[in-house]
Amino acid sequence: MIVDCAIIGGGPAGLNAALVLGRARRRVILFDDNKPRNAVTQHSHGFITRDGVRPDEFRAIGQQELSKYPSVELRSVRIEAVTKPGIAFELVADSGERFEAANIILATGFQEILPAVAGIHDYYGKSLFNCPYCDGWEMRDKPLVIIVENEMMASHLPKMIYNWSRDIVVCTNGNHVLKEEQKALFYKHAIGVVEEKIVALTGENGQLERVVFENQQEIKRTGGFVGIQWKQATAIGQELGCEVNALGGIAIDDMGRTNIKGVYAAGDTSTIMGAQLIVAAASGSKAAAGLNADLTMNYFTE
Repeated sequence: MIVDCAIIGGGPAGLNAALVLGRARRRVILFDDNKPRNAVTQHSHGFITRDGVRPDEFRAIGQQELSKYPSVELRSVRIEAVTKPGIAFELVADSGERFEAANIILATGFQEILPAVAGIHDYYGKSLFNCPYCDGWEMRDKPLVIIVENEMMASHLPKMIYNWSRDIVVCTNGNHVLKEEQKALFYKHAIGVVEEKIVALTGENGQLERVVFENQQEIKRTGGFVGIQWKQATAIGQELGCEVNALGGIAIDDMGRTNIKGVYAAGDTSTIMGAQLIVAAASGSKAAAGLNADLTMNYFTE
């Protein structure tokens, strides 16, 4: 059976897209391999009525709500490849199963590449974070480190974090990415800058206590933020021929349409701002509405 839409990715974008399409009585399969990007996250913030929710709890609630809509099917498999050999897209799962869909919503998200610091994964999601809107409130007024390795993040992220804490040290991990005028601006606002390479992060149970540098200097910090790089979690969009935007996300219009007919994208697959729970969910809703509108118009013009 060819379904109206296959949604690849069961995070907030995919879940909300499935909800909107289910309520529009469209036949949908939502594929979720249960390996979310935010698996290290203890709590998600910034979503009204769900502030502080655990990501696994959010997904469970979303899946339970989708169960009310008979035209929505959830499958716990990973989609490895998507092609369009004929009138429909063919999806191949890691289980070997094959599925057909008239349209695709890509909500596969991205993978995070953390700074090259030994042991950083032990603290990420517990006392080191990447999004100040998600975790800045919990880190307010604490002595923070900001670990960044490129000029864009090094110049921007400390200014954002300054809203939550005035006790900040920027660490570039041996990379001289800040101009002298940028460092002077930080010094003016009592923001420290250390350009030495970081050799160790120390602490217990994921709670940062010290940052140790190659020159044996160390600073006491109780948490902080990291500038991360992003890459698409899968190559499906690229293989389908989807164009990308300046940030490496899949380029879409206001309603989630890509340059490939029948392919839509939502969440952080298309923009890093989708890393915020509420933004991702909203983009899933828009992509679903765009797809449903296209299906409706096609029906009345055929």
